[in-house]
Amino acid sequence: MRYNKGATYFFNYTNEVEPLTRETTYNFNAGPSALPTVVLERAQAQLLDFEGNGMSIMEMSHRGKVYEAVHNAAIERMRKLYNIPEDYEVIFMQGGASLQFSMIPMNFLSEGETAGYVMSGSWSQKALKEAKMQGVAYEVASSKDNQFKNIPMDWNVQDNTRYIHMTSNNTIYGTQFKDIPEVNVPLIADMSSDIMSKPVDVSKFAMIYAGAQKNLGPSGVTVVIVKKDFLETAKEENPTVLQYKTHADSNSLYHTPPTFGIYMLGEVLKWIEEQGGLEAVDRQNEMKAGLIYDVIDASEGFYYGHADKDSRSLMNITFRVADEALEKQFLAEAAEAGFVGLNGHRSVGGCRASAYNAVPVAACEALATFMKEFQAKHA
Repeated sequence: MRYNKGATYFFNYTNEVEPLTRETTYNFNAGPSALPTVVLERAQAQLLDFEGNGMSIMEMSHRGKVYEAVHNAAIERMRKLYNIPEDYEVIFMQGGASLQFSMIPMNFLSEGETAGYVMSGSWSQKALKEAKMQGVAYEVASSKDNQFKNIPMDWNVQDNTRYIHMTSNNTIYGTQFKDIPEVNVPLIADMSSDIMSKPVDVSKFAMIYAGAQKNLGPSGVTVVIVKKDFLETAKEENPTVLQYKTHADSNSLYHTPPTFGIYMLGEVLKWIEEQGGLEAVDRQNEMKAGLIYDVIDASEGFYYGHADKDSRSLMNITFRVADEALEKQFLAEAAEAGFVGLNGHRSVGGCRASAYNAVPVAACEALATFMKEFQAKHA
């Protein structure tokens, strides 16, 4: 079989066109990322007529009973899977994590207070930048001097700190928190790239937020889980739509929500339940990442990882090929073989395999085999 780069098709030796299919494509995109095939099939079956209502869910009023049931079911599934305590609100918002970078200090940082930010990569840097536009913010810890290869665990919390912000998983550098330090101030976590990938003790956090497009569904929905007593301390002089309380009080229906995205999020959560819950998903994610890390570690330097071993992410496996020319060849041949999204982020380079929940074990097995075969040919 040979590859025609111009047409994005595989050709067999009889010159019959063989288009790429879902079965021959391995999706390792960093986001938007893979969705479970069964979820897409269910959505496809209901796209024109949702549950016998003669309309797509996208065509229905967000004030109607049909959509309201879908909306509330998604919230309840999230509560159940994450074991979210009753004294927490679950809010669906828009604007991605980037809007949260601004909304958090707008709502919770007042004059005379400071906010602490754990610097573990590009997204925490962006969050700190936005906070400094709203008030006084500082670095609690940083791994920048180590090229963000590790998770900084030695935190220096200043007096009068209103909250501490952390990024639980770093997509660009391939690092992830394994443990959460105990702190005596409210802790806020951006979990955009590892939410619902493993069990989490929500009670350790004043707020968790995440864009949906890694593990929860398509882009367009942002989930916010916030403790009620922390929410009550939010400032009220912000524009109405930029107050968390506005969305909590209206069950996330203050204005038109991304209804189709929330429907898809609910279907993804249903799929997680069908896998056996977060414990089962976590075990599978450990296995998937292990398949690729094992090849890196056994390659005797042909491949090498960016992240320190004790900080490695299960979601984003970042690595290099020791020879730069071979690295370009590796990425080109991988693309021809059906592996999508393996290029590292433009700010770092190299390779990145994002093995989010919906990436099947078979895809990671195929990549591990490809990596071994590539090394055998070129070592």
